[in-house]
Amino acid sequence: MAGGGTSAAKSSSTTTGVRIVVAGDRGTGKSSLIITAAAESFPTNVPPVLPPTRLPEDMFPEHVPVTVIDTSSSLENRGKLADELKRADAVVLTYACDEPSTLDRLSTFWLPELRRLEVKVPVIVAGCKLDLRDEQQAVSLELVMSPIMQQFREIETCIECSAYKHIQIPEVFYYAQKAVLHPTAPLFDQEAQTLKPRCVRALKRIFILCDHDRDGALSDAELNDFQVKCFNAPLQPSEIVGVKRVVQEKLPEGVNENGLTLTGFLFLHALFIEKGRLETTWTVLRKYGYNNDIRLGDDQLLAPIKRTPDQSVELTSEAVEFLRGVFTLFDSDGDGALNAHELEDLFSTAPESPWNEAPYANAAEKNALGGLSLDGFLSEWAFMTVLDPVLSVENLIYIGYAGDPSSAVRVTRKRRVDRKKQSSDRNVFQCFVFGPKEAGKSSLLHSFVGRQFTEAYTPTTEERYAVNTVDQPDGTKKTLILREIPEDAIGKLLVNKDALAACDIAVFVHDSSNASSWTRATELLVQVASHGESTGYEVPCLIVAAKDDLEPYPTAIQDSTRVSQDMGIEAPIPISTKLGDFNNVFRRIVRAAEHPHLSIPETEAGKSRKQYHRVLNRSLMVVSVGAAVAIVGLAAYRVYATRKNASS
Repeated sequence: MAGGGTSAAKSSSTTTGVRIVVAGDRGTGKSSLIITAAAESFPTNVPPVLPPTRLPEDMFPEHVPVTVIDTSSSLENRGKLADELKRADAVVLTYACDEPSTLDRLSTFWLPELRRLEVKVPVIVAGCKLDLRDEQQAVSLELVMSPIMQQFREIETCIECSAYKHIQIPEVFYYAQKAVLHPTAPLFDQEAQTLKPRCVRALKRIFILCDHDRDGALSDAELNDFQVKCFNAPLQPSEIVGVKRVVQEKLPEGVNENGLTLTGFLFLHALFIEKGRLETTWTVLRKYGYNNDIRLGDDQLLAPIKRTPDQSVELTSEAVEFLRGVFTLFDSDGDGALNAHELEDLFSTAPESPWNEAPYANAAEKNALGGLSLDGFLSEWAFMTVLDPVLSVENLIYIGYAGDPSSAVRVTRKRRVDRKKQSSDRNVFQCFVFGPKEAGKSSLLHSFVGRQFTEAYTPTTEERYAVNTVDQPDGTKKTLILREIPEDAIGKLLVNKDALAACDIAVFVHDSSNASSWTRATELLVQVASHGESTGYEVPCLIVAAKDDLEPYPTAIQDSTRVSQDMGIEAPIPISTKLGDFNNVFRRIVRAAEHPHLSIPETEAGKSRKQYHRVLNRSLMVVSVGAAVAIVGLAAYRVYATRKNASS
């Protein structure tokens, strides 16, 4: 891997070019620096501020357009300066080598000002007017700048130059452009002097893609293929020997009898970066589709999916089979579950594990040792695909899915169509869980993923999820996602017209021993049902009578019977999470979701609206029939009149 040249960077900056803003104290040589770089001659008359200046594209190896913006440091132009800095891809801060006070101003004003403005781009520090410095007072640039660079990590490079004597003028803008096209920050931790985790993970994925025979090392042929793909030039046999010798001398485990190991591959990239050859690593990353955030670019991922709010996205059988194979491959101890180490290994070629944070963390069932079963593993993927299909497919690609991204997912039918057909074609159902505080919602979710019941009450302040597979009577499995909505969040949720579009079924949990809990649950049921009726997103609803181990409140049976009959839904399902008596509640939830035309509650307003439409339709029918009779009568009269005229 000799890094035989550079390639145009495929970053956002390459399409429009690189915009470099030059800032610094008045009289530090900003305009002279720019003119000399553009015209290759020192100006005799320098205007106060130059217009935007385009540097010749052939100045730099990448041939990427560079536009340089001159700025004024005067107080009256401070607003314009701030605007320009916020639009910069890189900033060159100047100081005058013959005026030490302008160097001090970098750390007392300019660098803090960039942070205040939240300008998060690479900074190049340029010491101008090098020819005017008193050489008897010369101090090492490294000595002067080292403490400043320690404090301000955004500084990429420091350089001294002279426009008058043409010393290192193009280099100032070369380093600025290079810092944009080949930034250090995403790749390398300057403090720890190591590759950053996301960079390591991307390079590991690239290594695996190049290791065609899967022997854990890049042979000479594989190394050569890699070199040709990335740099369009083969490696000579002597160069391959030289590369491996360098690695072996510094890191014996970097090479084995089969070739260059992953450790050696990573070592080489760290070496390139330490030597300032970041373009080599960036060329490799971009050739494999990575952007400046070390994630795959949009052109590598799933295109935006066109769907209505009541359509969901699921994995195809092809993607599920791929995941079954991945599960088996990474279940290294063969215990039928992925432990934390195995799961981390599985996602070690992704930018990070997508399941470490909410809402995915702790959403699926795990065994006593914290392992994720195959059902739990597939449930997590189904869950991620419903919530964020693009992220799901992106991670499929990171872990080795080689098919077309669009072949990994399918869009389900509209739920309105499902209602008309009186069946659903979905394999994954999302259930919204509503209910008052202390009704037992969280206990229902915990029990669904096999967690032990606890008497301790912890109020739910944010939405939480639980996902698992539900065995069906015919031997198939459906995935059910329970989404707990805190009572205080329901009003905010229902402000959105499409709030229930993603909901396949709603469950209303109440404490069966508490009359006020029942009252509040029925109020929520009416509220949700009304929202569905007004938006067209009616959903099947079930009532769950939790805490069945406690004595029911006196009129519980009469109340539940009345509400069930009035609203046209099933009677409440009694459960006790404490006793582990769930009354097949999860299977019943899935069954109701599979029949989206049933269990839809009707409010009084909804009934009145239906009655009104029925009367209206009947009236229209009567009018239509009357009109038809009149038309037939008129036609008959015309025939009669015609005949009479003919006979006379």
